[in-house]
Amino acid sequence: MAPRIPLDLEPSIPNDPLAEMIATLDLKDAGGARTREDIFTGPSQWMPHGRVFGGQVLAQCLVAAARTVKAGRTAHSLHGYFLRPGDINQPITFSVDRLRDGRSFSTRRVQAYQNGDPIFSMIASFQEFSVGIDHQESFAKDLPGPESLPSAAELMAGNEHPVAQFWAKARPFDIRHIPSPIYFKVEGEHVAKQAVWMKALGPMPDDALLHQAAIAYASDYSILEPIFRRHGIAWAHPGLSSASLDHAMWFHRAGRADDWLLYVQDSPSAQGSRGLSLGKIFSRDGILLASVAQEGMVRVPEIRG
Repeated sequence: MAPRIPLDLEPSIPNDPLAEMIATLDLKDAGGARTREDIFTGPSQWMPHGRVFGGQVLAQCLVAAARTVKAGRTAHSLHGYFLRPGDINQPITFSVDRLRDGRSFSTRRVQAYQNGDPIFSMIASFQEFSVGIDHQESFAKDLPGPESLPSAAELMAGNEHPVAQFWAKARPFDIRHIPSPIYFKVEGEHVAKQAVWMKALGPMPDDALLHQAAIAYASDYSILEPIFRRHGIAWAHPGLSSASLDHAMWFHRAGRADDWLLYVQDSPSAQGSRGLSLGKIFSRDGILLASVAQEGMVRVPEIRG
């Protein structure tokens, strides 16, 4: 049964969503470090459907892993699986296993727990900076800039539905779709691709790990939408059930989450109530910062067997 959505979300909408996200990523050392395992704890952010936002636990796991790696090594890849829905009313415990520390690379396994059950499992790899070969893909230069596109707050103005209010007011990122969002309807051609401009709502501290974690956090917002768009399915489609199954990221170059980022997305396949989406995250001046892959469960009532 789908969780009941409360009618009044106003008490749950933070006054400063960005400050809340930053506080959520400030994990506490639980003081139980052992030879190969370190324990951290962090809060859960409120969400209208009652489940922990996948981008939140992903970013928290990245922070937990990074806390155990020596200075000068930054994450270059992570691979995670969403195992159980997280409960927004419970804090999360993060257990970090120090799998390996080599001359240039470090590998960490992180398990996120609630009430003793794992809700997310991730392996991340870190590398010391090294000079080497360098090339990158570029993005189309003729895409509209973020200033020419409406924000979610502008699109939701006057819409009193509680979920619309959450989309408009509670997220720490300004998200603007190309060609248009699919919150309530899918406009234009039904294609398995889109692009999204995104930027933190305000300035963030000059902390490279925090910016990397924030980009990972935001990478989970819209990555499944090319699947929906291809089939004319909006988030508000009656009976739609979707969930992230796994999430992979490769960090190519450093960037800031409080500058405009272009997230180019496409879906090569959907089948068996699952869909795969791929994404590339660029800085506004065209630097490829990260690549993303996610498979999700997508169930539509009228298509079920």
